[in-house]
Amino acid sequence: MSSKTPVLTDKAPKPLPGIYSQAIVANGVVYCSGAVPMDAATGKLIDGDVKAHTHQCIKNLTHILEEAGTNIDKVVKVNVFLSNMDDFADMNSVYMQYWGDVKPCRTCVAVKTLPLNTDVEIECIAVL
Repeated sequence: MSSKTPVLTDKAPKPLPGIYSQAIVANGVVYCSGAVPMDAATGKLIDGDVKAHTHQCIKNLTHILEEAGTNIDKVVKVNVFLSNMDDFADMNSVYMQYWGDVKPCRTCVAVKTLPLNTDVEIECIAVL
């Protein structure tokens, strides 16, 4: 039987108590919950457009990955959720700046609504 260890850092927004973990480490893999463009200190969405929001989502994921003992270059799978597929190019212009030389596998879908009515949410899976 494998064990699972929750990850928690104050450098990223706190998860809703009793509902989910920022990430789980199991069998050498880190599974990160979806990150929205929330400021960890204020608990509120940051101002700005989808580009600024994409940066903030990835910043939050980076902090969680580091707390888990890995980093963004070890991400193998990313899921991006957009509230409007018209934001795809702007999100990509920021996204391409991250993840190292070998980009992870990725899925990007448009969804009807995201938490707090934001325009982007990103989740990822990384190896330790």
